[in-house]
Amino acid sequence: RHPMPTLNYILLAVADPAASNRFYSDLLGLEPVENSPSFVLYVLPNGIKLGLWAAGAITPAPKAAGGVEITFSQASIAEVRATHADWQHKATILQQPIEMDFGFTFVAEDPDGHRLRVFSPAENPR
Repeated sequence: RHPMPTLNYILLAVADPAASNRFYSDLLGLEPVENSPSFVLYVLPNGIKLGLWAAGAITPAPKAAGGVEITFSQASIAEVRATHADWQHKATILQQPIEMDFGFTFVAEDPDGHRLRVFSPAENPR
C-alpha cells in the first residue's frame, strides 16, 4: 500500500489573475509569494496553498462550469505513479502521468466532474 496523498493545495481557474490577486490579498490579509501575469500563489498560515491560475493557461483546459482543482502532493514521482495506478479504477483519468514545468502530474475526475490533480513538485527526486 502506498502513502495517502496529502491535500494541501487549492487551485482556482480565474479570468483575471491581477483582479483575483487584489481580491484575495484583501480577503486573506496576505500578499502572494508568487505573482506573475498568469499565476498568483498564496501560502496560508496553516500551510495550505491557494493558487490562482489564468483559465486559458491551464492544461488540460477546465470545463466551463468548474475550473477548480483539488490538488494532492506527493514526495516522489514513484508515489504519483502508484497513486495513478490505484486511482485508474476509482476515477476517470483526464490526463495520464506527464512531466510539466511544475513537476510530474496526472489529473483525475470524480463522479461530479471535480478535477483531482496529483503531483510531485519538480525539485523532488524521481
